[in-house]
Amino acid sequence: MKPEDVSEKITSLAKRRGFVFPSSEIYGGAGATWDFGPLGVELKNNVKRSWWRAMVQLREDIVGLDGAILMHPRVWEASGHVENFTDPLVECRNCRKRFRLDDLPKGDELATAWRAKKLDLSGVSCPNCGEKKLADPRQFNLMFKTFVGPVEDTASIAWLRPETAQSIFVDFENVQQTSRKKLPFGIAQIGKA
Repeated sequence: MKPEDVSEKITSLAKRRGFVFPSSEIYGGAGATWDFGPLGVELKNNVKRSWWRAMVQLREDIVGLDGAILMHPRVWEASGHVENFTDPLVECRNCRKRFRLDDLPKGDELATAWRAKKLDLSGVSCPNCGEKKLADPRQFNLMFKTFVGPVEDTASIAWLRPETAQSIFVDFENVQQTSRKKLPFGIAQIGKA
């Protein structure tokens, strides 16, 4: 059985049994997003509780944090995320599938050529349809931009966090002072990014 078929069977079973549902399914779905159903949310919460108990509550050297999903833009600028958290993406003009440049055959060489502005995709076949019709790469920002407040201007730009570690870094001093921990100690977080 092909891996795609196995994945489809597992997804179908998980949906029928109430573990997950495609998000916004009655409106055609929102690609790559899922809602946890009645059994799925219980399973997820059991795993989280078990992990939290083992990794935080039963240890003296770990404390918890639940950081905000939105953070000040300067956090992401200082960490390099705004400038560097991007991937070059190519689209096949024939089948309309998109691929990260480094996921193509000889992707590392293609990415190096692209950075040097010497990329030629004319001889590269699409991994999906086999045609040699790949468009020039475009930068794909891996962060989601949003706005905080009633006006969409540069002063109200915010980013949904692409990873959870930054809140641990920016809150470190507050956590250390309020928990009265001495180094070394850890900060644990379960969250969405």
